[in-house]
Amino acid sequence: MNKPNLIPRMAYRHFLSITTRWMDNDVYGHVNNVVYYSYFDTVVNEYLIRSGVLDFERSDTIGLVVETQCNYFAPLVFPQVVDAGLRVAKLGTSSVRYEIGLFSEGEAEPAAQGHFVHVYVDRATRRPVPLPEPLRAALAPIAVAG
Repeated sequence: MNKPNLIPRMAYRHFLSITTRWMDNDVYGHVNNVVYYSYFDTVVNEYLIRSGVLDFERSDTIGLVVETQCNYFAPLVFPQVVDAGLRVAKLGTSSVRYEIGLFSEGEAEPAAQGHFVHVYVDRATRRPVPLPEPLRAALAPIAVAG
């Protein structure tokens, strides 16, 4: 297995501070691996909601996760503040690849990093649709070159 390249803090365009919770820890004394995906989901959806392009109750277009990955480098624990970095690595016709780095507060290298891909679909038919222009415009500031 090839070791992934660490993506440093400065490569991310948007950050959200997330405070770990007591229940996030597992019996081994660190944040359980499944919780990292919750942090991923939180930073992406926070960005979309604050940008005004996600109304999860009424939007005609919704994003469905079709692929995820996470690599772990250092433990996160309770109590701790995690800085979740977000960037867009690829804007397709109907899909977006979000990349996320989870950093211990103030650290330059991630404790974990990963991605997930949203395919945007019509809420009713669940068929892929082109990314709405307001969504493209909201994602442009956090997009990185190839």
